[in-house]
Amino acid sequence: MKLLVLGGTHHVGRAMVETALERGDEVTTLNRGLSRPPAPGVRALIADRTDAAAATAALAGREWDAVIDTWAWAPRVVRDSARLLDGRTGHYGYVSSRGVHRWPWPACADESAPLVDGDPGSDDSADYAAAKRGGELAVIDTYGEQALLARAGMVLGPYEDVGRVPWWLRRLEKGDRVLAPGPADAFVQYIDVRDMAAWMLQCAERGTGGTYTVTGRPGVVTIGQFLETALEVTGFDAELVWAAEDLLDREGVWLGMEFGLRFPHEPAPTGMHDADVHAVFAAGMTTRPLRDTLAATWAWLQAEGDPAPRPDAPSPDTWLDPAAERRVLDQL
Repeated sequence: MKLLVLGGTHHVGRAMVETALERGDEVTTLNRGLSRPPAPGVRALIADRTDAAAATAALAGREWDAVIDTWAWAPRVVRDSARLLDGRTGHYGYVSSRGVHRWPWPACADESAPLVDGDPGSDDSADYAAAKRGGELAVIDTYGEQALLARAGMVLGPYEDVGRVPWWLRRLEKGDRVLAPGPADAFVQYIDVRDMAAWMLQCAERGTGGTYTVTGRPGVVTIGQFLETALEVTGFDAELVWAAEDLLDREGVWLGMEFGLRFPHEPAPTGMHDADVHAVFAAGMTTRPLRDTLAATWAWLQAEGDPAPRPDAPSPDTWLDPAAERRVLDQL
């Protein structure tokens, strides 16, 4: 395919570009050119897409088979891009989020769960859920059935800039006794960024539109398996010490919130890790083993170092203060 990726330098966008190149697609990116040099083989168009005139000039006279858009802020920017590319591509894939569903998420929810309100013309980026929903509406307004809305769950794997797995790998690297958020048999539901990229590109190639919850199957991986596998993959000499939710809550420790296992005053939120994913797997989704995800993440961290965190991501110190960890470990 001739593919345009709006963005293409961070986490999902970077994985999308690399996966497309591996497939043999002809890849063009549009971004400000400030973060990373373009990958070899990529045609890089430089423009700030929040500036409609600059984006128009950069994209002038070009057509693509498909567009992938990873924008996560003001929906108006998605609306402007969608309109600008109307008639110049046959498929528009938008990386959305399960966050567009109204909280609290019902257990075993599918794509039909209640949604937050969104305004496709809004310039407001403060409310992530509303911004993503506005972006969805903007794409649908222009592309209709040619639009693919990928409502991603927890996205892990190489290039993650939210600070979940990179934070954990760095903590495990320090060794010794490591506080872990119990219970160890609690399930986590996630998607490897490379699997999501491959699936979205397959949908683009086939002309598949529609709305999908994009995450792995529920009830497959526990947090215990996740962290034990991280130790096996890295070879770190650390001991996981599991703490119950009520102890972490009493001590004011946020550990577990990085994976959505608990929230303030809500130790066991429903709907986080049991999403109904029949639709996306029926549409061709495949997922790789946990070990592959963790090994690739660690290899990337070793090669490139810790990424700059997203501006909307929590501070690395949010999940666990070392003094708090020692205080809780002393009680166990």
